Amino acid sequence: MSPTEAAVPTATAVPPVAEASNGLSKKLHGRAFYESIGSPKHIVAPMVDQSEFAWRMLTRSFLPPDQRTSVLAYSPMLHARLFVDSPRYREQHFEAIKEDSGLRGEATSTPNETGEQQNGGDSANGTGVGTDNGLRPFLDGNPAIDRPLFVQFCANDADALLSAARRVAPYCDAVDLNLGCPQGIARKGHYGAFLQEEPELIAKLIHTLHENLDVPVTAKIRLLDTPEASLQYARTVLAAGASILTVHGRRREQKGHMTGIADWTMLRYLRENLPKETVLFANGNVLEHGDVERCLAATGFDGVMSAEGLLSNPGLFSPPPPPSVSAPEPESSAPAVADPEYYWHTPDPRREYWTSSRPGSRRGGWRIDAVMRRYLDILHVYCLGEAAPPARKPLFIVGDPVEWLKEEEPEQSNTNGAGPKGAENGEPARKKRKQDNHTNGNGNGSATPAQPIPKEIFNSPNFVAVQAHLFHLLRHAVGKHHDIRDRLARTRKADMAGYERILAMLEKRVGQALLAGEDKAFEAEYEAGTDTEVEPEIVDDPNSSAAAIRRCKRPWWVVQPILRPMPAEALAKGAIQLKKKAKAELEKETKEADKNDDTTKEAEAAVVV
Repeated sequence: MSPTEAAVPTATAVPPVAEASNGLSKKLHGRAFYESIGSPKHIVAPMVDQSEFAWRMLTRSFLPPDQRTSVLAYSPMLHARLFVDSPRYREQHFEAIKEDSGLRGEATSTPNETGEQQNGGDSANGTGVGTDNGLRPFLDGNPAIDRPLFVQFCANDADALLSAARRVAPYCDAVDLNLGCPQGIARKGHYGAFLQEEPELIAKLIHTLHENLDVPVTAKIRLLDTPEASLQYARTVLAAGASILTVHGRRREQKGHMTGIADWTMLRYLRENLPKETVLFANGNVLEHGDVERCLAATGFDGVMSAEGLLSNPGLFSPPPPPSVSAPEPESSAPAVADPEYYWHTPDPRREYWTSSRPGSRRGGWRIDAVMRRYLDILHVYCLGEAAPPARKPLFIVGDPVEWLKEEEPEQSNTNGAGPKGAENGEPARKKRKQDNHTNGNGNGSATPAQPIPKEIFNSPNFVAVQAHLFHLLRHAVGKHHDIRDRLARTRKADMAGYERILAMLEKRVGQALLAGEDKAFEAEYEAGTDTEVEPEIVDDPNSSAAAIRRCKRPWWVVQPILRPMPAEALAKGAIQLKKKAKAELEKETKEADKNDDTTKEAEAAVVV
């Protein structure tokens, strides 16, 4: 009988703990496994092409060195069948090992006897690191810097899923099955949330890994229409052998303009009706650091997973730094040879973290120029194998020399209406933009031909993701400074020199804003919109995003989430057109929310009387 023909347990069965097939140790399951990796409560969500090694490292960099392993991270979602069938796909999506000779900028995999790439493991179990074949840990799942790590796959075929999982098992702590993706590509590919009508297939996929894989299997799901249906769904996944269950507090239909609020109440229902030893992660509604503890308290779950929140603020899991603290001077310079176990950013909160001057305010946040610096540093040192990041001047704070902020910039880098004739909002003229598309966008007005980029770097998942990450991180900045937006749009993938020029532009804009007192103007505007010095209690309003926008708003140079309008707001503005059934459901939810609000007000009035 093949592995996928093994009997699949019912929803009420308790899965056995499988022993590791390699004979090294007994595979842990459930809470025992969770405790073995440190019981992390902060989790970086799996995101397609967005939760790659460099971004995971960036998220961990905001924590003290002894706390960085407390963040559990997931790989980007990988397609199981493509991972098995295509060496090129593996090479471009998973960089676990590389040749021991040379710097990290060189090839990250070597051909095996059949000519296939060994990156990600091409033997049946993917082993080979630390043996005489000259391979060593590289980025993904490197025990020194990238653990704990779960690798996520989407799949609808148990054999393909098992084969893919075996290739990554030596380089991760668990393999996760994506049952939550709601996008159209998941519908077309028959995976993710579009398997939820097929509980037997889901159970087969999970049980196959549970019985035949050397590391635990976990799963990520979305809610169904009712608490009872969601509970039965969770029980099915857990009975099949999932050691940890992540639940996104939204239904499959809640995406885009229909995203709305995640239902923490239903998550609490699951917690109260599943066995206490079940390990649960909550996903949804985490916009700021304080929302992590709010979510844990509201749901009773073990951990909180964040996706879009971390794209806007990779320091979301880190508490605000102590006030008026600066980093000590480094004891020595960076090593002469690049070593991923050596380099970590040393923060200087005075220059990197903005704090509101408003009395009693808890608002603050990392400066986007500081975050972008960290991100590029990680790419330089870990992904390119450089001994140290480029030397740069300290980030500007008021009181520093200002001469460099007043220097004129080349024409095509000007902003705020200072561009060439015919430009608007500081954008270069159309003809000049068109011409610049054929150069390397060097920012000094010269047409320097683009330099070739090595294929292994150009195709690395860490460089494929850079432009999207920067557009997300700098969303509020590029809306104001269009020259930075245009430069970022024109910068080629993996062009680190181009990204450094964008960073220099950004640092100068932030310095100019601070020098001009824009932070004080922001505070005055914020105070004008409130009638109390005490910040109100946080309440998630399903009908309006106004309160969330206000509490998350920061100056444009400070990290802050990108907030969608609530479905009711989008509908009122004509941004979406609902079908009759969906419209009726939305109206019903709105009426129930208003009714609950009225009941609460009546109760409060009765207490006052």
